[in-house]
Amino acid sequence: MDERLVSEQFPRASSYNPEWVLAGVSGGANALRLTEWLAGALDLRPGMRVLDLGSGRASSSIFLRREFGVQVWATDLWFDPSENLQRVRDAGVGDGVFPIRADARALPYAAEFFDAVVSIDSFFYYGTDDLYLSYLARLVKPGGPVGIAGAGLMKEMDDPVPSHLREWWAGEQPWFLHSAEWWRRHWGRTGILDVAVADSMPDGWREWLDWHRVVAPNNAAEIGALEADRGEYLGYVRAVGHRRAGVTLNEPIDSIPPAYTKRPLMRGAE
Repeated sequence: MDERLVSEQFPRASSYNPEWVLAGVSGGANALRLTEWLAGALDLRPGMRVLDLGSGRASSSIFLRREFGVQVWATDLWFDPSENLQRVRDAGVGDGVFPIRADARALPYAAEFFDAVVSIDSFFYYGTDDLYLSYLARLVKPGGPVGIAGAGLMKEMDDPVPSHLREWWAGEQPWFLHSAEWWRRHWGRTGILDVAVADSMPDGWREWLDWHRVVAPNNAAEIGALEADRGEYLGYVRAVGHRRAGVTLNEPIDSIPPAYTKRPLMRGAE
């Protein structure tokens, strides 16, 4: 048996062929393990409609469909939905995973269409915006969860960046990464979600490091940073909040109707 990517901590993810997992890499994390970890904090039931936001090559979407029987809208801006559809069909879940190309800030879905929203290792690209949660939460039914899991910090980082991380972050500071407690405050203060979970993965830095040793062994800067940091700052975090019943979220303003009326340009002009 091929023992790569086997972990007692993640029995569901470990049952997938490593060649299939590696062929579906679309980011810097093992999407199946993060999805399994996040799902442990969700109450997913067969038939639920789930938005998988920033789904990459749809590995997480396929996993959710196969393991929990949910219907998944695999939504991503960068990856070809036609390629993802072929991957979905080959995985035998074409009846329940629907690849969509869309920007996270311009989603083509009706309000309260989804029973749950998940995002695996991508939410920090757009979700730190103070206004974004109000936009996203309108898509999930009252009481439904919004859950994220991905790279993050064990504690917030002050300026300057610690010396052992500077080479990796040269030219791009890591201010978009945040701790679990930061996400709890960021979501909780809006009044939109009841935050149920905000935590970090035990030894998440080792998971991060082991994954990069497999998929990007030549990425010396990131591997070196993780080895030097040893979980002081870097690791995986997750957060889950449920949309509060009774909270009304306004539809976003997509455009302003034209209302031009010609007026004299200069004083004294007719």
